[in-house]
Amino acid sequence: MNLEELSGLPPGAIDHFQRDGIEELYPPQAEAVKAGATDGDSLVAAVPTASGKTMIAALSMLSAIERGGKALYIVPLRALASEKKAEFEAYEEFGVTVGVTTGNYESTSEWLATKDIIVATSEKVDSLVRNGADWLSELTCVVSDEVHLIDDRNRGPTLEVTLAKLRRLNPGMQVVALSATVGNADEIADWLDAALVDTDWRPIDLQMGVHYGNALNFDDGSTREVPVEGSEKQEAALVRDILEEGGSSLVFVNSRRNAEAAARRLGQVSTRELTNDERAELTELAEKIREDSDTETSTDLADCVEQGAAFHHAGLSSTQRTLVEDAFRDRLLKVISATPTLAAGVNTPARRVIVRDWRRFDPSAGGMAPLDVLEVHQMMGRAGRPGLDPYGEAVLLAKSHEDSQELFDRYIWAEPEAVRSKLAAEPALRTHVLATIASGFARTREELLEFLEATLYASQSTEAGRLEQVTETVLQYLESNDFIEREGGTETTDDAGAFTSAADLAAQQSAQTDERLEATSLGHTVSRLYLDPMSAAEIVHGLEDADERPTALGLYQLVSRTPDMYELYLRSGEDDTFGELFYEREAELLGDAPSEYEDDRFEDWLAALKTGKLLADWASEDDEEQLTERYKIGPGDLRGKVDTAEWLLGAAESLAREIDSEWTVAVREARARVEHGVGEELLELV
Repeated sequence: MNLEELSGLPPGAIDHFQRDGIEELYPPQAEAVKAGATDGDSLVAAVPTASGKTMIAALSMLSAIERGGKALYIVPLRALASEKKAEFEAYEEFGVTVGVTTGNYESTSEWLATKDIIVATSEKVDSLVRNGADWLSELTCVVSDEVHLIDDRNRGPTLEVTLAKLRRLNPGMQVVALSATVGNADEIADWLDAALVDTDWRPIDLQMGVHYGNALNFDDGSTREVPVEGSEKQEAALVRDILEEGGSSLVFVNSRRNAEAAARRLGQVSTRELTNDERAELTELAEKIREDSDTETSTDLADCVEQGAAFHHAGLSSTQRTLVEDAFRDRLLKVISATPTLAAGVNTPARRVIVRDWRRFDPSAGGMAPLDVLEVHQMMGRAGRPGLDPYGEAVLLAKSHEDSQELFDRYIWAEPEAVRSKLAAEPALRTHVLATIASGFARTREELLEFLEATLYASQSTEAGRLEQVTETVLQYLESNDFIEREGGTETTDDAGAFTSAADLAAQQSAQTDERLEATSLGHTVSRLYLDPMSAAEIVHGLEDADERPTALGLYQLVSRTPDMYELYLRSGEDDTFGELFYEREAELLGDAPSEYEDDRFEDWLAALKTGKLLADWASEDDEEQLTERYKIGPGDLRGKVDTAEWLLGAAESLAREIDSEWTVAVREARARVEHGVGEELLELV
């Protein structure tokens, strides 16, 4: 389909795309237009990476704007929000305005009311719904990028509930869901009442294969000789081979340590192919990385970068990640070794993708477990840059003939898994049930269940009564912690395990349907603060437990043991170190500590103490290099912990005011010390 055939776009839009070199739509884009993308019809586009999903979104949003509407583009990651904002800002040349919002979960971001396209994370959109942002009712088109991440147990429920709420707010709204190729795209389309565009078309050929011995065997039966020289690793041979053709490589490994070690080794390969100009540019880039953070991780990264290689993982600062990604896209860096987070949507394609590690540690499996097909396919989909590479190659590494056959069967010839809702997990449901009640989406038990019936979970569930059962458990938890009040209907028991059978629930359901649900003042505050109710309960109980003014360490350990803080884990031997600290400082810690004989709970308590001690050291003005070395973390980890603690302590201050705690000032001061990284004696200066 030629661009000139399109109608309903803002004047100047087609000229803009033509100046970018686009004359013809890719087949998936043409299919989307035929399915009604530019007419306001909902659709699910399940297509491979780099096959033009963003253009499908753009055509849908721009046509909605031309009809007088407003568009929202939901992304799973903050880094993606910045990337998409930069992409869409090019539309300002023909009068389309763009805004982005990702943080500050207490704000309604009213300034966005004047924007045509708003880019936001799903968590931010969820918070906007909770806080009653008026402009949400003006939305006529919502794009959900990477919608298959509904399958993610951490972030999936928020995206699922947010889409359900937006559809309830604006029943006629167009929903455009962009997905990887998944096993049940039709089921997602049915849930969203949307047409389906499901194709494996790619703009350039993707060859998938397995390297074993000295040969790279592809899925089409062809073979390429890639000999491993001497003590060389397989991935080094593959990087060297493609570099000789002028191609770049992405190497996926299963841990940060492996990513860093691989980058050091691969730098010895990439450095041989650098020009003098590239060496000069890489030296400048390495200096920027060192200036960003004076830590061992930064030094190691800068050393690799000077050789044309880099590692990429969550321990890097956001600035370092951006510098690495941009240099790789500009073909200055030749190879990146990364943990799978890089496959989650950030635009970093390479000619050859090497999946070195297809197993990773899984605590629930008690050891190493194979990655999902969908996750491996997402990594492989990064192979091939349209317009830059003549083809893309995705390679798995085998150590034996048996391994090679298993990899073909498990990943190359396999279909990706179906996307399954994770909403019924209690942690997810308690957060979203409280928000649904507090925001007025549901005022009775019947309305709550009716809303939950509009989720993907309900459309997938085959277990009769399961949704009612887990919802009842959550309602009892919220009531027992004074987050909601229940009036009318049948009396409920305090025993959260009382409603164990679907038959019992069915017998009581008719009497409970008129039960009224209302958030308490505390419940409204918790929802507005975007806290997990269990985090709020932990903080409230901790503050109420304090007989004397809490110390900074006590408050830092308190917020560190909430579900909203990813605490540092204990390394080998650290249970003794932090066990001693626990007994030395036990009087300062808020709440009832578990017995040391309760192994798992006591270890969690010590892990929270370790995290709290890190924050206390930061607030005592220890420098970044000391802290990253002492706690064996990266600069990105440190900044992440500090940012999360600042948010949680700000929330704790609001909760302290709400319960009229005498320790509000102590919490405020502890938050200020974390925010500015200063000791108590310098608080007056900040």
